[in-house]
Amino acid sequence: MSVQSFIPTVWSAALLTGLHKNLVFAQPGVVNTDYEGEITKQGDQVKINFIGKVSVFPVSRNQDIPDPEQLDTAATTLVISEANGFNFAVDDVDKVQAKGDLIERAMGEASYEVRDAADSFVAGLYTQAAAANLIGDDTSPIVLTADNAYDYVVDLGVKLDEANVPSGGRWCAVPPWVHGLLRKDKRFIERSTPMADDMIKHGIIGEVAGFGSILKSNNVRHTNNTKFKIMAGYPGAISYADQIVTVEAFRMEKRFSDAVKGLHVFGGKCVRPNGLAVLTANRS
Repeated sequence: MSVQSFIPTVWSAALLTGLHKNLVFAQPGVVNTDYEGEITKQGDQVKINFIGKVSVFPVSRNQDIPDPEQLDTAATTLVISEANGFNFAVDDVDKVQAKGDLIERAMGEASYEVRDAADSFVAGLYTQAAAANLIGDDTSPIVLTADNAYDYVVDLGVKLDEANVPSGGRWCAVPPWVHGLLRKDKRFIERSTPMADDMIKHGIIGEVAGFGSILKSNNVRHTNNTKFKIMAGYPGAISYADQIVTVEAFRMEKRFSDAVKGLHVFGGKCVRPNGLAVLTANRS
């Protein structure tokens, strides 16, 4: 690629597509992007409206029904609080000598790093408004072993059940060492279908205990490899929005090099704390 063949809209779309395909915590089905709106810069805000419960009443033959009730409404704001950029250059000499397209590969690396930063951000959203359903805490973390890891994942599901969280689309995100413990338990079902290969690319490693997917990620929050925050929930719990605001190619003024820079803005919010459950766990 050279700056002459660079089409900003194409590169921006390609980068955002690659970003979404590789997300774990921020992928569709784990978070919702219902309120993405029009995002143009860091600091933009997206208004999220909520409607209260609708009453249900018994109906009797030949009896009037109650007057229409006034719906309770509330609103919250999702702020596009984060912004990350990248800026790299490829020397003309290196581009000629190297096989393949260096800028294309560098864009792939940029997409990965942008994804990792966004994913880590979403992994920390359990602290917003505090996840309502907890097992263990920083003072008394649960020690996980091959004998009890599956049982505690089941317990996370029970916490969601007791909070009336919808069962469809439930997920649970674990660090690799917990995935290893689950694989030692015969009750853990790994998918061995052709669909599994594609799912693994998204960090999805199987299903267990009523969760539609178990996600594996090194971005599970922890403190010095202790007190891992294993998070479970459903897509309605966290709202997320992002945009590749700009991708620009340019020739460096004082070098024989092509360069590319870009800006990614994003934000997220835990909008339904009842929809999340968090297990604070240590290794055995």
